[in-house]
Amino acid sequence: MARPRKRRFIHLYLAGAMFGVWPFFAHAEETLIWLLRDLPPITIFEGPQKGQGALDQLLPILSERLPEYRHTVMHVNRARGIQMLRAPSLTCDPSLLWTAERAKYVVFSKQAFVAVANGVTIRRSQQQALAPFIVEGQFDLQAFLDSHKARIGATAERSYGPVIDEQLKGVDSHTLALHYGNDALGSLLQMQRLGRLEAVLGYWPEIRYHAKQQGIAAQDLMFYAIKGSAPYQRTHIGCSDTPQGRQAMTRIDQVLREIPQAQLQQSYASWLDPGLREQYLRDNPRFFQDSPEP
Repeated sequence: MARPRKRRFIHLYLAGAMFGVWPFFAHAEETLIWLLRDLPPITIFEGPQKGQGALDQLLPILSERLPEYRHTVMHVNRARGIQMLRAPSLTCDPSLLWTAERAKYVVFSKQAFVAVANGVTIRRSQQQALAPFIVEGQFDLQAFLDSHKARIGATAERSYGPVIDEQLKGVDSHTLALHYGNDALGSLLQMQRLGRLEAVLGYWPEIRYHAKQQGIAAQDLMFYAIKGSAPYQRTHIGCSDTPQGRQAMTRIDQVLREIPQAQLQQSYASWLDPGLREQYLRDNPRFFQDSPEP
Protein backbone atom coordinates (compact mmCIF):
# COMPACT_ATOMS: atom_id res chain seq x y z
CA MET A 1 0.00 0.00 0.00
CA ALA A 2 2.98 2.35 0.53
CA ARG A 3 3.85 2.50 -3.17
CA PRO A 4 0.55 4.03 -4.44
CA ARG A 5 0.61 6.58 -1.60
CA LYS A 6 4.16 7.55 -2.49
CA ARG A 7 3.22 7.83 -6.18
CA ARG A 8 0.27 10.04 -5.20
CA PHE A 9 2.55 12.36 -3.25
CA ILE A 10 5.00 12.58 -6.17
CA HIS A 11 2.13 13.50 -8.49
CA LEU A 12 1.04 16.22 -6.06
CA TYR A 13 4.59 17.56 -5.85
CA LEU A 14 5.02 17.61 -9.62
CA ALA A 15 1.66 19.35 -10.03
CA GLY A 16 2.85 21.95 -7.56
CA ALA A 17 6.05 22.51 -9.49
CA MET A 18 4.12 23.02 -12.72
CA PHE A 19 1.29 25.23 -11.46
CA GLY A 20 2.69 26.94 -8.36
CA VAL A 21 0.55 24.83 -6.01
CA TRP A 22 2.56 23.37 -3.13
CA PRO A 23 1.31 20.64 -0.78
CA PHE A 24 1.81 21.11 2.96
CA PHE A 25 0.23 17.82 4.03
CA ALA A 26 0.08 14.79 1.76
CA HIS A 27 -2.21 12.52 3.79
CA ALA A 28 -5.17 14.75 4.66
CA GLU A 29 -8.57 13.91 3.22
CA GLU A 30 -9.64 17.23 1.68
CA THR A 31 -7.61 19.88 -0.16
CA LEU A 32 -7.86 23.50 0.97
CA ILE A 33 -6.54 25.91 -1.67
CA TRP A 34 -5.03 29.13 -0.32
CA LEU A 35 -5.07 31.99 -2.83
CA LEU A 36 -2.17 34.41 -2.45
CA ARG A 37 -1.46 37.68 -4.23
CA ASP A 38 1.85 39.54 -4.26
CA LEU A 39 0.81 42.23 -1.77
CA PRO A 40 3.85 43.50 0.15
CA PRO A 41 4.17 43.79 3.09
CA ILE A 42 1.26 41.37 3.62
CA THR A 43 2.61 38.69 1.26
CA ILE A 44 5.92 38.84 -0.61
CA PHE A 45 6.61 36.54 -3.59
CA GLU A 46 10.06 37.62 -4.80
CA GLY A 47 13.30 39.27 -3.72
CA PRO A 48 15.43 39.04 -0.57
CA GLN A 49 12.35 39.40 1.70
CA LYS A 50 10.41 36.64 -0.05
CA GLY A 51 8.04 34.86 2.35
CA GLN A 52 8.58 37.43 5.15
CA GLY A 53 5.28 39.27 4.83
CA ALA A 54 2.91 39.48 7.79
CA LEU A 55 0.47 36.89 6.39
CA ASP A 56 3.30 34.77 4.99
CA GLN A 57 4.06 34.01 8.65
CA LEU A 58 0.45 33.22 9.49
CA LEU A 59 -0.24 30.67 6.77
CA PRO A 60 2.19 27.94 7.96
CA ILE A 61 0.68 28.25 11.46
CA LEU A 62 -2.83 27.79 10.08
CA SER A 63 -1.70 24.84 7.99
CA GLU A 64 -0.08 23.14 10.96
CA ARG A 65 -3.13 23.63 13.18
CA LEU A 66 -5.59 22.40 10.55
CA PRO A 67 -4.14 18.93 9.86
CA GLU A 68 -7.49 17.59 8.65
CA TYR A 69 -6.86 19.39 5.34
CA ARG A 70 -4.24 19.05 2.66
CA HIS A 71 -3.08 22.66 2.23
CA THR A 72 -1.93 24.02 -1.11
CA VAL A 73 -0.92 27.54 -2.11
CA MET A 74 -1.78 29.09 -5.46
CA HIS A 75 -0.40 32.43 -6.64
CA VAL A 76 -3.11 34.40 -8.43
CA ASN A 77 -3.95 37.96 -9.37
CA ARG A 78 -6.99 39.57 -7.79
CA ALA A 79 -9.32 38.94 -10.76
CA ARG A 80 -8.43 35.23 -10.89
CA GLY A 81 -8.74 34.94 -7.11
CA ILE A 82 -12.27 36.36 -7.12
CA GLN A 83 -13.21 33.99 -9.94
CA MET A 84 -12.02 31.00 -7.91
CA LEU A 85 -13.81 32.14 -4.75
CA ARG A 86 -17.05 32.20 -6.74
CA ALA A 87 -16.52 28.59 -7.83
CA PRO A 88 -17.88 25.61 -5.80
CA SER A 89 -14.49 24.55 -4.41
CA LEU A 90 -12.74 24.67 -1.04
CA THR A 91 -10.85 27.90 -1.70
CA CYS A 92 -9.71 30.53 0.82
CA ASP A 93 -7.97 33.90 0.58
CA PRO A 94 -6.15 35.24 3.68
CA SER A 95 -6.18 38.90 2.54
CA LEU A 96 -9.73 40.01 1.69
CA LEU A 97 -11.52 43.23 2.51
CA TRP A 98 -15.15 42.68 3.47
CA THR A 99 -17.67 44.11 1.01
CA ALA A 100 -21.41 43.53 0.73
CA GLU A 101 -20.94 42.17 -2.79
CA ARG A 102 -18.28 39.66 -1.73
CA ALA A 103 -20.40 38.56 1.23
CA LYS A 104 -22.83 37.07 -1.32
CA TYR A 105 -20.32 34.35 -2.24
CA VAL A 106 -17.61 34.48 0.47
CA VAL A 107 -17.76 33.56 4.16
CA PHE A 108 -15.44 35.81 6.18
CA SER A 109 -13.44 35.18 9.33
CA LYS A 110 -14.58 36.94 12.49
CA GLN A 111 -11.07 38.10 13.29
CA ALA A 112 -9.29 40.53 10.99
CA PHE A 113 -5.82 41.89 10.38
CA VAL A 114 -5.60 45.68 10.55
CA ALA A 115 -3.78 47.59 7.80
CA VAL A 116 -3.34 51.29 7.08
CA ALA A 117 -5.95 52.22 4.48
CA ASN A 118 -5.44 52.56 0.74
CA GLY A 119 -4.69 55.99 -0.67
CA VAL A 120 -3.40 57.80 -3.75
CA THR A 121 0.19 58.11 -4.91
CA ILE A 122 1.27 60.92 -7.24
CA ARG A 123 4.62 61.92 -8.70
CA ARG A 124 6.29 64.68 -6.68
CA SER A 125 6.76 66.58 -9.93
CA GLN A 126 2.94 66.59 -10.35
CA GLN A 127 2.20 68.03 -6.91
CA GLN A 128 1.54 71.56 -8.15
CA ALA A 129 -0.65 70.41 -11.05
CA LEU A 130 -2.75 68.25 -8.72
CA ALA A 131 -2.84 70.79 -5.87
CA PRO A 132 -6.57 71.57 -6.43
CA PHE A 133 -7.38 68.00 -5.34
CA ILE A 134 -5.24 68.05 -2.19
CA VAL A 135 -7.26 69.39 0.75
CA GLU A 136 -5.73 69.58 4.25
CA GLY A 137 -3.25 66.86 3.43
CA GLN A 138 -5.84 64.49 1.94
CA PHE A 139 -6.69 63.69 -1.67
CA ASP A 140 -10.20 64.58 -2.88
CA LEU A 141 -10.72 61.55 -5.10
CA GLN A 142 -14.29 62.45 -6.02
CA ALA A 143 -13.26 65.91 -7.28
CA PHE A 144 -10.38 64.33 -9.22
CA LEU A 145 -12.70 61.85 -10.93
CA ASP A 146 -15.33 64.50 -11.64
CA SER A 147 -12.79 66.77 -13.31
CA HIS A 148 -12.10 64.29 -16.17
CA LYS A 149 -8.73 66.03 -16.64
CA ALA A 150 -6.42 63.23 -15.49
CA ARG A 151 -6.24 59.45 -15.13
CA ILE A 152 -5.89 57.20 -12.09
CA GLY A 153 -4.73 53.57 -12.08
CA ALA A 154 -6.22 50.72 -10.06
CA THR A 155 -6.01 46.92 -9.88
CA ALA A 156 -9.04 45.22 -11.43
CA GLU A 157 -11.47 43.39 -9.09
CA ARG A 158 -9.73 44.79 -6.04
CA SER A 159 -11.59 46.47 -3.18
CA TYR A 160 -10.02 49.67 -1.85
CA GLY A 161 -12.55 50.13 0.94
CA PRO A 162 -16.20 51.27 0.87
CA VAL A 163 -15.61 55.00 0.27
CA ILE A 164 -13.14 54.50 -2.59
CA ASP A 165 -15.12 51.63 -4.15
CA GLU A 166 -18.27 53.74 -4.24
CA GLN A 167 -16.48 56.63 -5.90
CA LEU A 168 -14.96 54.36 -8.56
CA LYS A 169 -18.32 52.91 -9.60
CA GLY A 170 -19.24 53.80 -13.17
CA VAL A 171 -16.05 55.77 -13.88
CA ASP A 172 -15.13 55.44 -17.56
CA SER A 173 -11.85 54.11 -18.91
CA HIS A 174 -10.69 57.59 -19.95
CA THR A 175 -10.38 58.45 -16.25
CA LEU A 176 -9.88 55.05 -14.56
CA ALA A 177 -7.28 52.62 -15.89
CA LEU A 178 -7.83 49.07 -14.58
CA HIS A 179 -4.98 46.58 -14.75
CA TYR A 180 -5.62 42.81 -14.63
CA GLY A 181 -2.04 41.49 -14.72
CA ASN A 182 -0.08 39.58 -12.10
CA ASP A 183 2.15 42.61 -11.54
CA ALA A 184 -0.67 45.11 -11.83
CA LEU A 185 0.67 47.69 -9.40
CA GLY A 186 4.20 47.60 -10.82
CA SER A 187 2.79 48.13 -14.31
CA LEU A 188 0.59 51.01 -13.13
CA LEU A 189 3.59 52.71 -11.51
CA GLN A 190 5.49 52.41 -14.79
CA MET A 191 2.54 53.93 -16.65
CA GLN A 192 2.59 56.78 -14.14
CA ARG A 193 6.32 57.32 -14.64
CA LEU A 194 5.75 57.51 -18.41
CA GLY A 195 3.06 60.16 -17.92
CA ARG A 196 0.13 57.95 -18.91
CA LEU A 197 -1.37 58.17 -15.39
CA GLU A 198 -1.38 61.01 -12.89
CA ALA A 199 -2.31 58.94 -9.81
CA VAL A 200 -2.24 55.32 -8.62
CA LEU A 201 -4.34 53.69 -5.88
CA GLY A 202 -2.84 51.32 -3.32
CA TYR A 203 -1.34 50.87 0.14
CA TRP A 204 1.69 53.08 0.75
CA PRO A 205 4.05 50.28 1.99
CA GLU A 206 2.94 48.18 -1.00
CA ILE A 207 3.56 51.06 -3.43
CA ARG A 208 7.00 51.79 -2.00
CA TYR A 209 7.95 48.11 -2.33
CA HIS A 210 6.81 47.85 -5.95
CA ALA A 211 8.34 51.22 -6.82
CA LYS A 212 11.71 49.92 -5.64
CA GLN A 213 11.26 46.81 -7.80
CA GLN A 214 10.55 49.09 -10.78
CA GLY A 215 13.58 51.31 -10.14
CA ILE A 216 11.41 54.23 -8.99
CA ALA A 217 12.79 56.23 -6.06
CA ALA A 218 10.34 56.50 -3.14
CA GLN A 219 11.27 60.17 -2.67
CA ASP A 220 9.89 60.87 -6.16
CA LEU A 221 6.43 59.79 -4.98
CA MET A 222 3.93 61.35 -2.60
CA PHE A 223 1.15 59.46 -0.81
CA TYR A 224 -2.17 60.90 0.35
CA ALA A 225 -5.03 59.42 2.32
CA ILE A 226 -8.42 59.64 0.59
CA LYS A 227 -10.77 62.35 1.83
CA GLY A 228 -13.65 60.77 3.76
CA SER A 229 -12.02 57.34 4.02
CA ALA A 230 -11.24 55.60 7.33
CA PRO A 231 -7.53 55.57 8.30
CA TYR A 232 -7.45 51.77 8.69
CA GLN A 233 -8.95 48.75 6.98
CA ARG A 234 -9.73 45.22 8.19
CA THR A 235 -8.31 42.37 6.15
CA HIS A 236 -10.17 39.07 6.69
CA ILE A 237 -9.66 35.48 5.67
CA GLY A 238 -12.40 34.58 3.23
CA CYS A 239 -13.50 31.17 1.91
CA SER A 240 -15.95 30.18 -0.81
CA ASP A 241 -19.44 30.21 0.68
CA THR A 242 -20.08 26.49 0.27
CA PRO A 243 -20.76 23.82 2.92
CA GLN A 244 -17.06 22.89 2.82
CA GLY A 245 -16.01 26.54 2.97
CA ARG A 246 -18.26 27.30 5.93
CA GLN A 247 -16.97 24.24 7.78
CA ALA A 248 -13.38 25.28 7.09
CA MET A 249 -14.10 28.81 8.32
CA THR A 250 -15.48 27.46 11.60
CA ARG A 251 -12.14 25.74 12.16
CA ILE A 252 -10.14 28.76 10.94
CA ASP A 253 -11.95 31.01 13.42
CA GLN A 254 -11.15 28.55 16.22
CA VAL A 255 -7.46 28.58 15.32
CA LEU A 256 -7.28 32.38 14.92
CA ARG A 257 -8.59 32.82 18.47
CA GLU A 258 -5.64 30.76 19.72
CA ILE A 259 -2.90 32.60 17.80
CA PRO A 260 -1.33 35.70 19.42
CA GLN A 261 -1.72 38.62 17.02
CA ALA A 262 1.10 40.78 18.42
CA GLN A 263 3.77 39.19 16.21
CA LEU A 264 1.71 39.75 13.05
CA GLN A 265 1.04 43.36 14.01
CA GLN A 266 4.70 44.03 14.76
CA SER A 267 5.77 42.43 11.47
CA TYR A 268 3.42 44.67 9.50
CA ALA A 269 4.26 47.77 11.56
CA SER A 270 7.97 47.35 10.78
CA TRP A 271 7.19 48.36 7.18
CA LEU A 272 5.57 51.65 8.14
CA ASP A 273 7.21 55.06 8.47
CA PRO A 274 8.29 55.63 12.11
CA GLY A 275 5.53 58.14 12.93
CA LEU A 276 2.82 56.08 11.29
CA ARG A 277 4.17 52.91 12.92
CA GLU A 278 3.83 54.41 16.38
CA GLN A 279 0.30 55.60 15.64
CA TYR A 280 -0.70 52.22 14.16
CA LEU A 281 0.47 50.24 17.19
CA ARG A 282 -1.24 52.70 19.53
CA ASP A 283 -4.55 52.58 17.61
CA ASN A 284 -4.60 48.86 16.83
CA PRO A 285 -6.15 47.51 20.08
CA ARG A 286 -9.05 49.99 19.79
CA PHE A 287 -9.72 49.33 16.13
CA PHE A 288 -11.85 46.21 16.65
CA GLN A 289 -14.31 47.92 18.94
CA ASP A 290 -17.75 48.58 17.46
CA SER A 291 -16.84 46.75 14.24
CA PRO A 292 -19.79 46.43 11.80
CA GLU A 293 -18.05 43.70 9.83
CA PRO A 294 -17.80 39.94 10.56
